[in-house]
Amino acid sequence: MAASPESQFLVNPESDPIALRILGRASFQNCACVKEFLDRMIDSGKRRFVMDFSECAGMDSTFLGVLAGSALRLRKTDPVGSLILCELNERNLELVQNLGLNRLLTVDDRATAPAGSETDSLECKPVTDEVANARVVLEAHKNLIEADADNEDKFRDVLSFLKQQLGED
Repeated sequence: MAASPESQFLVNPESDPIALRILGRASFQNCACVKEFLDRMIDSGKRRFVMDFSECAGMDSTFLGVLAGSALRLRKTDPVGSLILCELNERNLELVQNLGLNRLLTVDDRATAPAGSETDSLECKPVTDEVANARVVLEAHKNLIEADADNEDKFRDVLSFLKQQLGED
C-alpha cells in the first residue's frame, strides 16, 4: 500500500542537523523510505538529525522502531550522533515515552529546523513485497526491544507472528 496522499516526509540532506518533517501519519505502510534515508545519511557520515512532528497526525510502533534503530546506530558512531524529536503532540509524546525511547533519543521542543529548510520529499514507493515489509516490521520491533527490555512483553506476539510468517521460527 502506498503512503496516503496526506502522508509525506520532507527532508534536507544538506542541513546540519539533517532536517526531517513528518506530514500526516507515519506507519509500517510508509516508513521504509525513512529508514533508507536515515541509513544512507548515517552511512555517509552524517551524525546529527532533527525531526519535526508538528504536522504528524500519528505514528505506529514500526515507525518508532525505525527511529529506535537509527538512534541505536548513532550511539555507536564516532563521534556519537544524535536524533532529536521536536514538536511532538501529547499523544505522540506519550507513545515515545511508553516505549522508553525518550531515554534513547532526545525529545526537545526547543530544537527546530529552520522553517522551510526541507527541500526534498522522500519517495515512498508502494509496499508490494510483503516479505520485505515483514522484515522491516520485524527489525523495527527488535529495535524497540533492544532500546527497552520492557518492550519485549508488549511485542512478543508481533515478533512471534512475523518470525512465523518469515519462516524464522
